[in-house]
Amino acid sequence: MTASTLKPQPLKSEAIESDFRLRDIIKTLPKEVFIQNRRKAWTKVAVNVLLVGVGYWAIAISPWFLLPVAWVFAGTALTGFFVIGHDCGHRSFAHRKWVNDLVGHLTMLPLIYPFHGWRIGHNYHHKHTNKLFEDNAWEPWTTEDYDRTPSGIRWFYRRLRGRFWWIGSITHWAFLHFDWRPFTGKQREQVKFSALVVIAGAAIAFPVLIATTGIWGFVKFWLLPWLVYHFWMSTFTIVHHTATDISFAMPEEWNEAKAQLSGSVHCDYPWWVEFLCHDINVHVPHHVSTAIPSYNLRQAHRSLQENWGEYLKETRFSWSLMKEITDKCHLYDADNAYKSFREYHASK
Repeated sequence: MTASTLKPQPLKSEAIESDFRLRDIIKTLPKEVFIQNRRKAWTKVAVNVLLVGVGYWAIAISPWFLLPVAWVFAGTALTGFFVIGHDCGHRSFAHRKWVNDLVGHLTMLPLIYPFHGWRIGHNYHHKHTNKLFEDNAWEPWTTEDYDRTPSGIRWFYRRLRGRFWWIGSITHWAFLHFDWRPFTGKQREQVKFSALVVIAGAAIAFPVLIATTGIWGFVKFWLLPWLVYHFWMSTFTIVHHTATDISFAMPEEWNEAKAQLSGSVHCDYPWWVEFLCHDINVHVPHHVSTAIPSYNLRQAHRSLQENWGEYLKETRFSWSLMKEITDKCHLYDADNAYKSFREYHASK
């Protein structure tokens, strides 16, 4: 019997909450989903470079009324660059570490995104997915933390958990990935190196862009596509780990198998988003094992649907979905996953 044909025994809900292990889920996945394919990986890079080039060409030639379309296309294609760097950060792009580091830096450089600063923090997220006080991706505040936070920061937190969710990844980028002081040893040197690489890149590219195209050229060719990229980054990440029926867990109650299988969300987006972003929103298998390359995520997800379908959270992107998340998923609630700001203030 191969790994791809193994079937889990029926489980009661409390089993996956207590003693079930992540490796038991991984064993049911087909072995081929873990195999890196050099041709597929480099084809994705080549196609992505071409598509980003098409996006910038469209920006250059489009009349003013078509520029929003060009910005959305270019920014979404740039998100594909990040997804390739994402594979590199998990060492699922190539077998050689230096290749992953090189491609990761190059694909994230146009986004001014420090590779190692993001990579280390993101891998920490995978080790502590949906663990309260540890996860660094859209972790909800407790009501106690909310109450003792200065009013100005509370105001900003309410915006990020509400209709301004789409700037969430900008704050994450600005406050976390350029600061190497919390790290020690080799990690500090890596984070510092990546931060200096993108700072140097921006110090060269931005003045050249402004000198050749003016301030409007900087806004048109870099800033607005970059904001589209951050819209997708914020949206993808909040949807990946936020739902009215998915709760963060206290550290003493946290279970790795439950967190990775049932604490992350599969979301279907329009086909062109899925294509340009390399299926990053087929997200549950990626949390079951970060060793699965992006081009194998759909096959892995089909296996999870077959073997573990009752534990999966699947949805479809829509504005009503975002409205539900941003209306209700605000503060941690031990009994109901989340409590909205309105509910909390009404109860005081």
